[in-house]
Amino acid sequence: MSAAVGRRHTRLEAYDKVTGAARYATEYPADGVAYAWLVPATIARGTVAEVDTTAALAVDGVLAVLHHGNAPRLVPGVDAEVFRLQDPSVHFRGQAVALVVAQTSEAAREAAGLVRLRYDVQPHHTRLTAGDDGFYRPDHVNPSYPTDVLTGDFDAGFDAAEVRLDLTYRTPSYHNSPMEPHASTAQWRDGCLVVHDSSQGSGPVRDVLARLFGLPPESVRTISRHVGGGFGGKLYVKVQTVLAAMAARHVDRPVRLALTRQQTFGPVGYRTPTIQRIRLGADRDGRLVAVGHDALSQTSQVTEFAEQTAVYTRHMYAAPHLRSTHRVTRLDVPTPFWMRAPGFTPGSFALESALDELASACRVDPVELRLRNDTPIDPTSGQPFTSRNLAACLTDGARRFDWAPRDPTPRARRSGRWLFGTGVAGCTYPARVRPAAASAAALPDGSFEVRINATDIGTGARTALWQVAVDALGAPPDQVRIEVGDSALPAADVAGGSMGLTSWSWAVLRACERLCDRLGAASGPVPAGGLLVEVSTDEEVAAQPTLPRFAYGAQFAEVRVDQETGEVRVLRQLGVFAVGRVVNPSTLRSQLIGGMTMGLSMALHEVGAFDHRYGTWANHDLAGYHVSSNADVPAVRAYWVPDADVAVNPLGIKGAGEIGIVGAAAAIANAVHHATGVRVRELPVTLDKLLVG
Repeated sequence: MSAAVGRRHTRLEAYDKVTGAARYATEYPADGVAYAWLVPATIARGTVAEVDTTAALAVDGVLAVLHHGNAPRLVPGVDAEVFRLQDPSVHFRGQAVALVVAQTSEAAREAAGLVRLRYDVQPHHTRLTAGDDGFYRPDHVNPSYPTDVLTGDFDAGFDAAEVRLDLTYRTPSYHNSPMEPHASTAQWRDGCLVVHDSSQGSGPVRDVLARLFGLPPESVRTISRHVGGGFGGKLYVKVQTVLAAMAARHVDRPVRLALTRQQTFGPVGYRTPTIQRIRLGADRDGRLVAVGHDALSQTSQVTEFAEQTAVYTRHMYAAPHLRSTHRVTRLDVPTPFWMRAPGFTPGSFALESALDELASACRVDPVELRLRNDTPIDPTSGQPFTSRNLAACLTDGARRFDWAPRDPTPRARRSGRWLFGTGVAGCTYPARVRPAAASAAALPDGSFEVRINATDIGTGARTALWQVAVDALGAPPDQVRIEVGDSALPAADVAGGSMGLTSWSWAVLRACERLCDRLGAASGPVPAGGLLVEVSTDEEVAAQPTLPRFAYGAQFAEVRVDQETGEVRVLRQLGVFAVGRVVNPSTLRSQLIGGMTMGLSMALHEVGAFDHRYGTWANHDLAGYHVSSNADVPAVRAYWVPDADVAVNPLGIKGAGEIGIVGAAAAIANAVHHATGVRVRELPVTLDKLLVG
């Protein structure tokens, strides 16, 4: 029998998705369902002084209008981000200040526009600037990295370097914008809460809901069988989930609540804007002596979220003297949150752009410069990496991209009005593992069933886990079924941090191995009720030594730029990655290409345009917030090198959901510089930044 792992396989749920049979959070049937509509604050800071619901309640079909004066009480101190409709404070524009519940979504929307709110308005401060006197040193940066890291003597090393660069890079806010917005259907049954939720992890959602509503965890069930994307924005419980549950309890019937596209800009998280200072000291051959990375970002008045922007630099290239710092300031804005490869995405833009500038200063090829600064030893911990195939990615990528004939001179290639350029960037992302549990059952008819509370947010995780199970059981593929996405299943962590498949596959492997052992030891047929085992990897994961584990890659891009208008067109992107053992080449390639495309979008199009007068994003929809579409995206090619790493998990798998975006924007910005001679240090690369001189 051919091995399932390593072979292409169509997603198990593909037919259901293309035919519409796959149900998402607000599509599950519910008797007597009602619909909720959010009323957002229209000020950036202050308090709600008065709520007039008269006109809203007069709309036919309206069941209730909830606000801080009448909403069901939540248990305080659980999660400030979702502690809504409990007090009159307004911390940012777009915060939920009321909720309309009606028999139809149309009635709920109409009534929401009729809720009259009077505010006591206070002055607000929403602008991130390097000169802000409110910057402070957080205790740690997300999720648990040290705020600052120093190895060697950076100041002395930098001052003594033959070549020194001191550069500042800026990135704007970015918004996750998954196809399915944040959405939930909540219903109460005999004192128990059941929620169908668009979430990247139903287990943590269940736990927070239980605490907020004062319930034991077993009285809450959250289900996320199909999720229409998340990109980090759906990790953990969000405001619509809590409000749907609150409303369902209040009106005593199931309630659906889906945020509008506009309402997803801010209140459920976004990538913070950053200001990054990069200092590079090197010898004349481009070998790094000192690297400094100081990152500034913003958080809200509600919750501290410190983006791990400079963590990327701590592990990427060799340097005897390294300093990285993070400072954050509290503004009257929504709380930033995770977005695909948090920290590493903006951090890689700054460092990989600076390395391109160093290559120019030293007259060293950008690929060669990165190879010269490769290292088998983690610069921060001093420990050897469990595997490090950055050099393989760079050399294989350069070969596939035909990098060697490149003339390094900016503006050297042209055809008519068009200038052509190529760029490169390295990339990395941690290879994390978390404990998980899974069950495997043998049934009397010869089939098998594997169950685990993994979440497939469109990545193909369900199919990859099924492939692992097929091989571990040694069974015909059509005799193995898998169930995921339900908090009633064996516990597993969230689909985030590129640790989903890495963690879940370990548990599935062990459950299937244990079942095979039981079957081998048993005499006679499988009993009528089946044979079930459940296994947790808690002890195995806890026993792992603390070692630097990372995935790697190399990003290449070619652009053309109209020298008269500044129009930029990406002609091709090529990436080569080292992401552990490949389970399903089809879904892996999809993930890598998706990340690279998102990086293109970051480089040229995406920007949260914040209107500081009103404390909100002016382009809070997909008409104004430009995400790259088909016409913007060229031929994108993703490849990988052998990289199985059993120091990560027994299958040698690393995560691949995030590394595709890391470094992609830098490669494109570097290509734009090669084409035009103009260095853009503030994203996105727009026409006005190129039409200089």
